[in-house]
Formats: sequence, structure tokens, C-alpha cells
Amino acid sequence: MSYLVLARKWRPQTFEEVVGQQPVIRTLQNAIERNRIPHAIIFSGVRGVGKTTLARLVAKALNCQEGPTKAPCNSCAHCTEITAGSAIDLHEIDGASNRGIQEIRELKENIRFFPTRSRYKVIIIDEVHMLTTEAFNALLKTLEEPPAHVIFMFATTELHKIPITILSRCQRYELQKVSSRDLFAFFAKIAREEKIRISEWALNIIVREAGGSVRDGLSLLDQIFSFGGEEITDEDVTEVLGLVDSQVISSMAEAVLNGDLGAGLRILEETSAFGVDLKRLANDLLYYFRSLLICRVSGAPQKLLDLPDVELEELLRIGADHTVETLQLYFNMLLKGVEAMQYSSHPRLAFEMALIRAAEAGNVVPVTELLDKLVTLQPGTVAVPPAAAAAHVEKAPPPAAAKRKKAEPQPKRAASAGPEKTTQQEKETVAETPSPPVKQREERGAPNTVPQPAAAKVVADNLPPPSGQEVRRNWDGFIDYVMDRKKWMAHTLRLSSGVREEGSDLILKFDDPSDCKVLQSKENMKFLTEFSQDFFQKEFKVRIKIRGGDLHESVGENGTGPQEERRALANDPLVQMATEILGGRVIHIRTGPRSR
Repeated sequence: MSYLVLARKWRPQTFEEVVGQQPVIRTLQNAIERNRIPHAIIFSGVRGVGKTTLARLVAKALNCQEGPTKAPCNSCAHCTEITAGSAIDLHEIDGASNRGIQEIRELKENIRFFPTRSRYKVIIIDEVHMLTTEAFNALLKTLEEPPAHVIFMFATTELHKIPITILSRCQRYELQKVSSRDLFAFFAKIAREEKIRISEWALNIIVREAGGSVRDGLSLLDQIFSFGGEEITDEDVTEVLGLVDSQVISSMAEAVLNGDLGAGLRILEETSAFGVDLKRLANDLLYYFRSLLICRVSGAPQKLLDLPDVELEELLRIGADHTVETLQLYFNMLLKGVEAMQYSSHPRLAFEMALIRAAEAGNVVPVTELLDKLVTLQPGTVAVPPAAAAAHVEKAPPPAAAKRKKAEPQPKRAASAGPEKTTQQEKETVAETPSPPVKQREERGAPNTVPQPAAAKVVADNLPPPSGQEVRRNWDGFIDYVMDRKKWMAHTLRLSSGVREEGSDLILKFDDPSDCKVLQSKENMKFLTEFSQDFFQKEFKVRIKIRGGDLHESVGENGTGPQEERRALANDPLVQMATEILGGRVIHIRTGPRSR
């Protein structure tokens, strides 16, 4: 007997042997068990995921001597004939070769007759999207109301080419790419059954090259088994498939990220000397940076990247050391290089120039950080040392002093001064812990900086308005308040089309998403929340509403916002002690940058 390739030898003969596609299999088995069998089914998906295999299994389950059953016996005459491909009542038609209207007419004439031996006459049309428009139209009436003994099953890799009139008459089952875990387990089982030793690394490479297709993976496995014999080494896989070792890609990516241009070019030269396709190498490097970017921005990269655990851990480690902007810049540069290689008569030179540009790019500084640096360079700006926050404490006068103050006549004020009112400096005092003199600190070797406690100081400029003022009425004042702290943010707030207060929410409206793109980062939303709470003295939660979009709100680095910081500051032991000693109460809490 001639040799049978692995793709045919290991073709599933029961539903349990199918790799992946569990939702589709469960639906089909339940339909067979409950006698809810549709008269027309269409299977779609990429190559080699089991479309034709499932169609044959359904035909076997319907015509089994024990059936219809969801577990065909594979021993009766009907099952063995279908397995061997000699069943007289199973018609498999190639849509590419029988695509005209005449073939469909002959098919319609054939299905009028009852099955010869089986329970159902099953028609399987593979690559059904290759049929002509006239052939599809000729099939419409028969497909909508076929004879009770006929079951149609279609398979296609291009579902979008099927007319909607055909799709509406069929039950659709979209098969997904098989996951790496399922493919790895399946290929390892085959290697054990074939008594061939192969490493996990080599199996992972085959799984990666299979791209979710079982048939592609089996073809590669068959080729490698023929090359290596009873024991397959990692070098055998790399040599047979003409692949680039993943460690080479990782080393080249680290050289680019570290700005080591010499190492990157050396790796390129060594790889090119082995005859590796440079376009394939560039594409692998591009996808490596894509994976790094996904690991950096996604909270669950394993759901987006179908990679082995070892490679995923390495990507997470490397991606954590670089900013999103840096990885995005490298990706864009390499993407331009890959596109230039496709049309260049000297692809290696284009690839080398892309590596040079990427290696010399360096780290990217976010726009907001650059804006803050520009503000600090302007004349008249003073850098404020960081501190925890500022809390204003109103001191209650003692009873005797209060009586004496009431008995004493108030000094007359100038007429232009307006109504009599106490100044803010007379009304407020500050709880402050003493710090040692500068000279003593220098003698002890401490840095020449004054540590700021939680309740540290009162900022005299732009004091917050009394609590309860309306947001719209004081919006211009709030923008001026922000202008003293982050000028670029104040200019961005002027672009808002409206602002409103809803309970504890401060909602900013923007018509154009690009106007508020910078504001939507976690750090800037936190700053904006702090500014609004400091100015209005309310427990605001800032949300951004874009016309036609959803609300975007701020959270802190650990999932908490500035509200929790304000409450923690109000309950700080130092602040509580200051209020007890002074007999006062906390009237303002400020957590913004100017208060630190």
C-alpha cells in the first residue's frame, strides 16, 4: 500500500477527534440528537480547520446504521463506505470544477430520486463560492424547499462571496483558527504515536508556522519527520523550514531597543549569510514589535496573542522597560521599512536603513511632559518642590477672646473698601510642623530641602472659592486657576463645547475627539480631577463626553481616584492633631501639583 500522509492518516473519524471547534461540534451533535437537522448547512473558515471533515462526519452520523446518532459506530457498512469515500449516496462536488449552470441542473435531476442504500442523500459542495451567479440562482428554489431525503452541506473559505440569498437559506457555522495549545497537544500526540522524539521548542515552531491550520501543521510535521528520522532536533526544524530562530528575532529587537546599532547589523549579517529570506526576517521583526506593543497596552495580552507561555513572559518583560510611544515609533519605522522592501531592488539596504533609523530614534518623551518643560522654561515661572498636599485649617477663637473682640469697637474702613469683611489671612491659619534649621541639617549631612508634611502650607494665590458655587458661573475662573499650573491643559479646556455638573460628576463635552485626546490619559485625567476638586472644593469625578461617543472617566494608578486621596488627607493624623490643638476645622483640601 502506498504511503498515506499524516493529513489523511489522522483525519478525524468521530466528533471527539476533531481538534478545536467545540461550539460547532456541540451544536451539530445536539441537532442530531434532538432531530433538528437543517436541510442546508454552510461551513466557513480558513484552510485546514475541518470544514469538509465536519461535513463528512455529519453525513456519517445521519446515515449510520445506529443513527441518526451523534456518535457514529464507524463499523457498519454505511460508516465504512463514507470513510473510504465510496458511499453511493454521498456526493462530493468540487465547486471550482463544477461551477456552471449545467452541473447544477444535473444535480437537481439527481436529487429527485430516493437514496439507494442510505437514510439520506447528502450533497457536499466544496469551495462553493466558486459557483457562478447563474448556478447560484438555479440552486435557490431547490435549496429553499429540497426533498425530505436530501441534505445540502457547503464549505467555503470566502464566505463574503456567497450571495445573501444562499446564506439566508442555510445554517451558518463559522470555524475559528485552532489555538496554539490545541495544535501543540495534537502534534505531540502524533509524534508519540509515530514513535518520533521531538522537542517542545520544535513543536512550538511548527505550531507557529501552521497559523491555526491543522492541515498546514500536519504537512510541515510530515516533512520534518521525513528529514530527521526518529529524533528531530531544533536545528532540523530551522533548516528544513528555512525559518529564523525566535532567539535571533529577540536579540535583534533588543539591539534596536537599546540603540546598539552595531549588534543589530551584525545579527543581520550573520542571518543573511545562512540564506534566510530578508523579507521574512523583517516581517518577523515587525510582528515581534507588534506583540511588544500589545503586551505593553493590554491588560490580558494572552487573549490577543496566541503564543506559548515562555515567549509571552519574555515579551512582557521586555515591553515593561519601554514606553508605549517608544514601541509605537519603532513599529512605525519598521513598517515603513518593510513596505519599502516590497518595491525595492535592494531590499537589504532598505532593511538596514530601517534598522538604523529605529536604533537612532531613542526614547520618545510624551507630549504632555514636553509641554510642562516648556512652561517651566518661561520667564517668571517658579518650580514648586513636591509635597504631599495642603490643608487649610480655620481656627476657632477662644471664648474670652471672642467676647473681648465683640466688645471692642471695630475700626472704621475707607468708603471705597466696601462692606466690612475679614481678610482671608485673618480668617485662616495653618497647621505646620517645625523643621530643623538649614545649617543643622547640613551638619547632619541631610539634603538642603525642607520636608513637607501632609498639612503643610496655605497657597496664597488663587484661593478656592467657597464651596457650593456653580460650575458654569466659575468656569472661566477655573481655567485661569489651571493656567497657573498647566498652561497647555487650560488651553485644551477652552476647546470644550460645554460643561455641566451632575451629582458628583463634572462632565466636559467636546465635539472633536482630537481636542481632548491628550486629556484622556490616566495621568492627565488625575491632574484634571485634582484641579477641579481643589478649586470647587467638591468631591468631583471628572468625565469627558465626546459627541457620539461614550463617557471617559479617570481612575488612579491603583484603581482609585483623587477622591480617596482627599479623604485620606482629611483623616491624616497630623491634620486631626492640628484641628484639635487649634480648635478648628478643615475647610479646604488641595492635592494639585502647586500644593505639593
